Amino acid sequence: MRTHPLDLRGLALVGLRGTGKSTVGRILAQRLDRPFFDADVELEQIAGRSIRAIFAEEGESVFRDLESRVLSELAARRGAVLATGGGVVLREPNRRLLRDFGFVVWLGADPAVLASRLQASPRELADRPALTPAGTLAELADTLRVRAPLYREVADAVIETDRRTAPEVAEAILALWPP
Repeated sequence: MRTHPLDLRGLALVGLRGTGKSTVGRILAQRLDRPFFDADVELEQIAGRSIRAIFAEEGESVFRDLESRVLSELAARRGAVLATGGGVVLREPNRRLLRDFGFVVWLGADPAVLASRLQASPRELADRPALTPAGTLAELADTLRVRAPLYREVADAVIETDRRTAPEVAEAILALWPP
């Protein structure tokens, strides 16, 4: 049986932390019977330490280099479902890789909703470095302001997650997924 080229298209999720990329990605992979990769988890396994530790010990530039390397490796796994790190779109080569990988969905949410989600998950706040000294809500709003045009640039679709459960977000994505 021949595989249609669209069967090899991957599905990548982009967006700020707290939007549900990992949770929704797992659901999508199961529903589509495809492998799932969480770029942040893969990065930490390769580095042998947490993202927070990489930021603290070597800085953001070293982290972004490693993030780009991991994305390149994951993007070679055609047909997979990929949850990316929130800042992966900051580099043009990464945006190119995402567009070439397949169908890209930007999971959006209001920064206040994201702050509330993150504060309800102390582990999430502890695992990820603060990107600004402004506090969670201000940081999310500032980060979204910078990244929104980049998310928009790579996204084939935008799904708002504010008032949806992860299964509902997955269903909305599947309704848009190319046949």
